[in-house]
Amino acid sequence: MTDKVLTRITVNGVLHERWVEPRQHLVDYLRDELGLKGTRSGCEHGVCGACTVRIDGDIVRGCLTLAVQADGARVETIEGVSDSGEIADLQHAFLESNALQCGFCTPGMLLTADALLKSEPAASREQIREHMSGNYCRCTGYHAIVDAVESTRETRRLAGCGGDRHE
Repeated sequence: MTDKVLTRITVNGVLHERWVEPRQHLVDYLRDELGLKGTRSGCEHGVCGACTVRIDGDIVRGCLTLAVQADGARVETIEGVSDSGEIADLQHAFLESNALQCGFCTPGMLLTADALLKSEPAASREQIREHMSGNYCRCTGYHAIVDAVESTRETRRLAGCGGDRHE
C-alpha cells in the first residue's frame, strides 16, 4: 500500500486539501476528487491535449503531471476560465466558426488558444496552426478552429486587449 500525501492545491480560486496517492495524475485528481469533468483524459501520453490545464499560468498536460506536483500551486481548469468569463470571446468564436463539433477536445483547445493569444497577440495564421497542432481534434479538420482563434485575435486586437484579460 502506498502512503498518501497531503496536498494543498488551489483550483479555480478554491483551496482544496486532500490526501492523494503519490502516483495520481492531476487529470484524475480534478475529475475524480473534485468532479471537474471538463478536463478530459484522452491519450494518457501527453500528446492529444485533452487534459490541458493551467498551473500558475502555464499550460500543462494533466495526464503527465502528478497531483502532488501541483501542491501549493494555482490550477485553472476550463470550468474556472469559463465561469469567470475570461475566455467568453474565444468560446463565442468557436461556436460561430463551428469549431466545437463533438466537444471532447474543446476544453484543451480553448485553454491552448487562449495561452497563444496572450503570449502572441498578433499570431499569424501559421503560428496559430503550429501552436494548436499539439491538440488533437478528430471532427473539425482544424480549419474551423484556426478560423475561431484568428477571429478572436482580431476581436481582441480591435478591442485593444492584447494579452490582457478580457471579459
